[in-house]
Amino acid sequence: MNLPTHFSIKQWSENDRPREKLLTQGARKLSNTELVAILIGSGNSQESAVRLSQRILASVSNRLTDLEKTSISQLIKFKGIGNAKAVSIAAALELSRRRRFEITENPSKLTSSKSAFDLLRPLVGDLPHEEFWIVFLNNSHMFLGSQQLSKGGISQTTVDIRLALKQALLHGSTAIILAHNHPSGALTPSTSDYEITSKFKKGCDILDIKLLDHLIVTENSYFSFADNGDL
Repeated sequence: MNLPTHFSIKQWSENDRPREKLLTQGARKLSNTELVAILIGSGNSQESAVRLSQRILASVSNRLTDLEKTSISQLIKFKGIGNAKAVSIAAALELSRRRRFEITENPSKLTSSKSAFDLLRPLVGDLPHEEFWIVFLNNSHMFLGSQQLSKGGISQTTVDIRLALKQALLHGSTAIILAHNHPSGALTPSTSDYEITSKFKKGCDILDIKLLDHLIVTENSYFSFADNGDL
């Protein structure tokens, strides 16, 4: 779309207006720029909502996964984006992230570290901070549920092992998988990663719960303690 940036969207042909285009042609016919333009509703005195949306997306190399990581404070630096518009963008992207998780979260059997990664990647793979999760499984390794154990900063998070294992018992779980993300993208386990894995293993042994794996998850890959022979 090559339209004058100083024109109001109301001056455009109805076929080119994002909202009207969505109503007549469906959401899938719209570009990412047009969808963001609908979210923000209006631009500023110098540019339309579409032009402003183009600049916002260009700032993240037109990658929605990178836009998802953009904070409210970063978004409001764009002229014409206040808190309300920034919150609308953040809310839409969070709904998208949760939908991705719903697609993968189903009561299926986890048969490998790869299947666990596929389950957990939509949850934590591209977060800018670290989160620690536990996956509950039955004796046949069927998925029973998952739960966030903690949320931390960029480099680390803390976990209460006793409360985590209590939740495993409450779920009737006989096996668990641990997972946390590394926002840096590094897959090498830290000393603390090995220490917490060892503590969980000791606690699981006492309660007759199998610790099947501990995954370090990034946006594109993972490290498996089990595959590496560390369990």
